[in-house]
Amino acid sequence: MTAVTERELPVLLTGPPMSPFRRWLAPATFLLFALVDILLLGRYSHHGDATFAFSAAGARVSVPNLALPAQITCYVCGGLTLVLAAVRPFFPVSTALPTGVVLRRVAMGLVAFLFLVALMCWTDAGQATAFYFTDLLQSTLTTSVPIMLGALTGVVCSRSGIVNIGIEGQLLLGAFMAAIVTSATGSLWLGLLCGALAGCLVAALLAVFSIAYGVDQVVLGVVLNTLILGLTDYMFDAVLSPYSSTLNSPSTFAAFKIPLVGDIPIIGPVFFDSNIFLYLTYVALFAVQVGLFSTRWGLRTRAIGEHPVAADTVGIRVLAMRYRNVIIVGVLAGIGGAYLTIGSVGAFGEDMSSGFGYIALAAMIFGRYNPFGAVSASLLFGFCFSLAQIMGSLNTPIQSNLLNMVPYVVTVIVLAGLVGKVRGPRAEGVPYIKS
Repeated sequence: MTAVTERELPVLLTGPPMSPFRRWLAPATFLLFALVDILLLGRYSHHGDATFAFSAAGARVSVPNLALPAQITCYVCGGLTLVLAAVRPFFPVSTALPTGVVLRRVAMGLVAFLFLVALMCWTDAGQATAFYFTDLLQSTLTTSVPIMLGALTGVVCSRSGIVNIGIEGQLLLGAFMAAIVTSATGSLWLGLLCGALAGCLVAALLAVFSIAYGVDQVVLGVVLNTLILGLTDYMFDAVLSPYSSTLNSPSTFAAFKIPLVGDIPIIGPVFFDSNIFLYLTYVALFAVQVGLFSTRWGLRTRAIGEHPVAADTVGIRVLAMRYRNVIIVGVLAGIGGAYLTIGSVGAFGEDMSSGFGYIALAAMIFGRYNPFGAVSASLLFGFCFSLAQIMGSLNTPIQSNLLNMVPYVVTVIVLAGLVGKVRGPRAEGVPYIKS
């Protein structure tokens, strides 16, 4: 065992020293949010109350509405954020102590929560229409379905040692195939199956070129996305537009409320009153989480992503397993793409994936290559999309183009400043050549 000198002991106990910039970045960010809450949202808030509704009209069990004085609430949120900014520099900075990590994450979550409360109060202040909080949560969950499924696809691929930049193309081709097959045959289930197979097709191309030929996986993913974007745009103009009534008018899956639990206030309408895609996402999350960390398959998958040479030494067929994992998990991205057409709008549109595949990659990194973490990050981005839509419907004095930018700005902020250093699997993106 290597001896530790007295000079090295403080580093082992507290971790490497943090630069002054990193140490004061979080307090400065908290201060900025506090100033926005007070000087912008509070000062320029309309007079009157902001009303939050927690039950849909006609719900079997209703929850009373909550009315908050908008301006005062914004000031209170700003004041509490100032307190957090003042005490943040005194949090333990050691990466070896879990208490410091928990405190920093709780503080970050509180600041975000206070800002959202102030923003929603500012949005609904003086409005005759209540802010339906349940609708916001329900929209967050359904909007996040393609991002969650794409993020789970990325997690399995990365854990297998393959960088899957082609999630965007998988979503787009899955949406296209689901729309055209459902329109032509009238079968939603056949459309869902073809959308899933389309995701597998893109995954097969990614696997063949990256594993068999050692093509740079990042460049390959971008090429696949560009190819599918051009192909679907051409097919949309040449086939779907002239014959939209027969080839681009699919029906959509209806929502299905699970008995008993679907009537639970707030929770029921959000989690248990949706179409089949949300329930498939629950199954996918459980399967990937349990599979990666509680099964022999998961152990081998993590082994080929961390140290393929060692995995090969103990008899694991590295290349075959990478092929199998990448192609099979393409089903999830294909289903996520099918949701865009037969689970949501009911028609295919050009570039309708809208960068969800890239946001899924950001969610995977933000979630530190963990299924639950990736899904949680996906919900954050879905929440931003839904909040921007609701703010637009309430005649918020912000241009719609700026509101539509919010999810992408959040993506940049999260990756640039909040994630910190994230280490992916060691062999991710590195072709394995069997000796």
